[in-house]
Amino acid sequence: MRAWLLLALCATVWLPAQAQMVRIKDLARVSAQRENALVGYGVVTGLSGSGDTSRSKATRVTLSNLLNRFDLAIASDDISSRNVAVVMVTASLPAYARAGDRVDVSVTSMGDARSLEGGSLLMAPLKGADGRVYVLAQGALTVGGFRHDAQGNQVQKNHPTAGLISGGGSVEAAIDDGEDPQPTLSLVLYEADYGTAGRVADRINADLGVDAAEVRDAGAVEIHVPAAQRARLPVLIRRIEALAVEPDAKARVVINERTGTLVAGGDVRISPVAVVVGDTKVTVTAQTAVSQPGFVRSPGAGVRTEVFTNSQLKVQESTAPQFVPPGPTRVTDLVQLLARGKTSPRDMISILQAIKAAGALHAELIVQ
Repeated sequence: MRAWLLLALCATVWLPAQAQMVRIKDLARVSAQRENALVGYGVVTGLSGSGDTSRSKATRVTLSNLLNRFDLAIASDDISSRNVAVVMVTASLPAYARAGDRVDVSVTSMGDARSLEGGSLLMAPLKGADGRVYVLAQGALTVGGFRHDAQGNQVQKNHPTAGLISGGGSVEAAIDDGEDPQPTLSLVLYEADYGTAGRVADRINADLGVDAAEVRDAGAVEIHVPAAQRARLPVLIRRIEALAVEPDAKARVVINERTGTLVAGGDVRISPVAVVVGDTKVTVTAQTAVSQPGFVRSPGAGVRTEVFTNSQLKVQESTAPQFVPPGPTRVTDLVQLLARGKTSPRDMISILQAIKAAGALHAELIVQ
């Protein structure tokens, strides 16, 4: 016998979803407003014997060069310390950052250090893609984990070889974005879509009263700044960013089989389809017993205690199929019905994958 879960999904009257207006500021950014990645190399000191070992040649050479800068000539082969570690330092320089601003800094171990807990980063210059130094990083690390060893025993939580210095980077130079001298302004959409780009351009033109905005492609809208607004460009940008439009979002279903997570938009549609999923539960039990010889005064040489195991195999199945009432045409309705039937999240994910394979799920299925 096999138990089946039958899902009969039939078409119903479609009800339009309520429009959600979103600011242009949350849908797009000015092309010059972007972050810039920075990277550097540094040394973390103050570790309690959890730093790099003497096998890390990079650590020994780095310490030798560092001490030479303080007029201490020590060969790298003579250095052996477990209280230091070489690390990579990364940060993101925000748009329009000025000298003196503070940024967060991420620190990750490069060598064989066991933990960076309790360490402090020495001054490390962070460079951009052009090789120039834009940020100087230094300070005490905040590590979201720990590791302790004692007599061969080990206790560890999270990743103690990565840390964060909140506000540990000081901006020394601003990045020259090279603004376009032409009187144009470009808006870059976070999610490229021709429908959304067209609505943004139409909304800007309606607000300015002139055909200043046009769709360049699915990811950008170009605005020809009116002559009267060129002298006050920040005011124009603030005015445009405050306008609200209805984005034309794609239908997507995102699932994560490792964690059993399922996220779907409320308007994801499902065509009439039937999905059958098997449900069989197998249980194996084992019982161990002892066969003891009877109480005899003088047992023979072949008489002894015997241990034996009895195994039982049990298969549990439903005796009747379970039906989901027909009607849902949205993923949200289907999930609610499955939840009432106590269907596990992983089974819901398998069902949606099967519906997509059948061509009845009208959405982009993203599996993480």
